[in-house]
Amino acid sequence: MLVAGFPAGSFATNCYVVAPAAGEECVVIDPGQDATDGVEEILREHRLKPVAVILTHGHLDHVWSVAPVCGARDVPAFIHPDDRDLLSDPAKGFGVTSAQLFGGLTLSEPDDVRELSDGAVLELAGLELTVDHAPGHTPGSVTFRTPFEDVQVMFSGDLLFAGSIGRTDLPGGDHQAILRSLARVCLPLPDETVVLPGHGPQTTIGRERVSNPYMSDLAPSEGPGRGF
Repeated sequence: MLVAGFPAGSFATNCYVVAPAAGEECVVIDPGQDATDGVEEILREHRLKPVAVILTHGHLDHVWSVAPVCGARDVPAFIHPDDRDLLSDPAKGFGVTSAQLFGGLTLSEPDDVRELSDGAVLELAGLELTVDHAPGHTPGSVTFRTPFEDVQVMFSGDLLFAGSIGRTDLPGGDHQAILRSLARVCLPLPDETVVLPGHGPQTTIGRERVSNPYMSDLAPSEGPGRGF
């Protein structure tokens, strides 16, 4: 599997391009601020053809470039329905008016938006991506899991970072909900699961299980079928 990523824009939000191999179809995950050029560079370098953009949640720093990326390649965007309104009203996620957000920045939905559900398995670009609804950072936050050789990779969005978790003090945030999501979505996974977060460096479930202060006191709760 090919995973290429880069921190996009002033928020340094990790945008990922994922494909079975170079020269194949791919998916784009979380194209944030000024991500368009970085995505196009990866597509050219690895000779990739995008078939979808998939979004871990609706915050502006993760969806800023979704419409231009989708429009340039005529591909759909996937987002959980609880965050869909943020695609066209990004100010809502920050508790401000549109006029207060980056000098009146406005965004619009891509032409083709499809909604994600908990436990769904997306078969895109020769990949199998399992969706886990993980509210807390936002109501519609999700993670994506996919197998890679003898381990699995989780794209955790802003649920889980190396040494930390997503903030819950913005509109729609809920600290107890994010703790429940960590217990249900993350803790049942094998220690060797590679975590590719929305910000910062990659980590593993095993490392976070023992060193992340937000996870060390949590017990795993029964979640959806692990899938692999």
